[in-house]
Amino acid sequence: MARIPLQDDEDGDANGPDDFRPLTAEEAQKLRLQQPLLSIWRVVLAQVVVGLIVAAFTWLFTGRFSAAWSAAYGALAVVVPAALFARGLTSKTSTINSGTAVFAFLLWEMVKIGLTVAMLYAAIWLVKDLSWPAMLVGLVITMKVYWVVYAWRKVFHPIN
Repeated sequence: MARIPLQDDEDGDANGPDDFRPLTAEEAQKLRLQQPLLSIWRVVLAQVVVGLIVAAFTWLFTGRFSAAWSAAYGALAVVVPAALFARGLTSKTSTINSGTAVFAFLLWEMVKIGLTVAMLYAAIWLVKDLSWPAMLVGLVITMKVYWVVYAWRKVFHPIN
């Protein structure tokens, strides 16, 4: 089989398999500091805080407790499944090897989606005078916290 030559990248190094070299301990440490891992529990905590803020602002602007509770329930429909997902992924059985990690991710993601749908369905009976717009605002804003925390991961995960 003929080998196709690869173009050099910006540094002038070829991207071929012969030019691979492992990182030194110092280089690996520097890379870890530049791109810290983000704890899934910090994301859940940020979602709880944002959910409380959304509920408080809803109460402040509408003056109705039912609207604030609807917004809080929308946030809970994100936070509770996310916390269960985080617990499932961080269990010892989910991290035995890469195969169990992939299976656990898929399993807990399905559980998270199912629980979210069930909580939204149950909102009709659990929240008196349900305000669908307020609940959806709480749900969407709390769900979008993933992106905010990821963008600001250095703020949420300070260097030790």
